[in-house]
Amino acid sequence: MDIVLLIKSGMGLLVILGFLVFVVFFSSKRKIQTKEDAQEVSIEKIDIPKKDLESLRAIVRNRQTSSVDLQKALDMILKYYGHIHEKLGIRSHPDFDIYMEILIIICRHPNTNKDIIIKFDKELTRLNPSYKAEINEALTKGLNSRGV
Repeated sequence: MDIVLLIKSGMGLLVILGFLVFVVFFSSKRKIQTKEDAQEVSIEKIDIPKKDLESLRAIVRNRQTSSVDLQKALDMILKYYGHIHEKLGIRSHPDFDIYMEILIIICRHPNTNKDIIIKFDKELTRLNPSYKAEINEALTKGLNSRGV
């Protein structure tokens, strides 16, 4: 009789364990789905209200800016402020320092990736072919300043 009680107790514990595993599995799956849904909603709600260069630079400088927000801010910079004034002889225009700073910041940003950097570099070079050497130099400085 002791063996029968032991087997029944073991089977009862296995049923309870199975039920708990079932509950944990489905509750964690539901949480993962809600995180994905929240991510999709947050991507749809992203809107950069201010379009002036200083507020866009502040978004780029912010270390907590997500990759999506960073990409949107850089796209807006290229769209509205992509053209740099012509060179002053052989010297670059003083406004180019802003773009040099942006290039260095996006190279060092924790949420950046190669696609963001390459796209910004190519578009800026396409819009300003006379600054190609300076843009490449700023990009090299930014990439070399990254912590490895």
